[in-house]
Amino acid sequence: MEARNNQNARLANIAERNFARAPLVVIAGPTAVGKTSLGIDLALAFRGEVVNADSRYLYRGFDIGVAKPDILERRGVSHHLIDILPPDGDMSLARYQDLAYAAIAGIHGRGNLPILVGGTPLYVNAIVEGWQIPRVPPNPALRSALEAEAADAGVSALADRLRAVDSVAAERSGTNLRRIIRALEIFETTGIPMSAQEGKGPPPYDALEIGLRMPREQLYQIIDARVSEQIARGLVEELRALREGGVADDAAAMSSLGYRQLLPYLEGASSLDAAVERIRHDTHRYVRHQETWLRRNPRIVWIDAASPGWREEAAELVRAFLAARGR
Repeated sequence: MEARNNQNARLANIAERNFARAPLVVIAGPTAVGKTSLGIDLALAFRGEVVNADSRYLYRGFDIGVAKPDILERRGVSHHLIDILPPDGDMSLARYQDLAYAAIAGIHGRGNLPILVGGTPLYVNAIVEGWQIPRVPPNPALRSALEAEAADAGVSALADRLRAVDSVAAERSGTNLRRIIRALEIFETTGIPMSAQEGKGPPPYDALEIGLRMPREQLYQIIDARVSEQIARGLVEELRALREGGVADDAAAMSSLGYRQLLPYLEGASSLDAAVERIRHDTHRYVRHQETWLRRNPRIVWIDAASPGWREEAAELVRAFLAARGR
């Protein structure tokens, strides 16, 4: 009875929404909880197209370790922003936002429903909340100089330099070298702190945000089984082929879960069992990070993906959302 009352309250909230903006359905949640398959189910049920919001799905050649859906798994549903970067490519948040906006506009233009699916909360929030992001192109020469400075004097030296011109960005970046360099790059290019150029615009869409969750220990079991399956499907061979194809160990995509933990094994510095255990441990930790971020979002309508009928529950939410819009 309580579950039914909660569902009725959710549907009532949907009916009271302001639908002046174009619709967007969002499927968020931690790794391995079932986002990808649900997005495809909903696209088939509601004439939808999927827009990827997983940072690792962008890279060609990174397939098994990121659990990217193959053509058969997509079941004929159009997917956007998958395999759009070379294995050693890079993607800024501003560029991702531009590409996602364009994909969503195209879907609306075809009279279909855009479904934003992924576990990278930064990407999801940038789209849903209309983040204002500095449009500063990369400066390879400056980046190389800053990387050399960090190698010589340490990351802390660059962090101190950033703190002197943008304390907000410095606090947010911590010891993440790539973030520190990006903030310094923006300041050097524009003369304005990155944090002063950022903010949230009016939401560009009327978004129904569905969040999937399940008991953590149950999710851990699913993750552990998936890692074993990925190894059996050839994850080690996939990583070896990427390296042999010229992808450097420090390429952005190589930091993906399932890849960086196997590098010591390929170098002979770790056993395969130890590397696999590290993948599981690090994925569990990343799940906790995702859950912490997602809990901060008060707009999410949560569904227990371990409960019977959870897919039907999600479909009912979308059905009510679209019915209230007269679709």
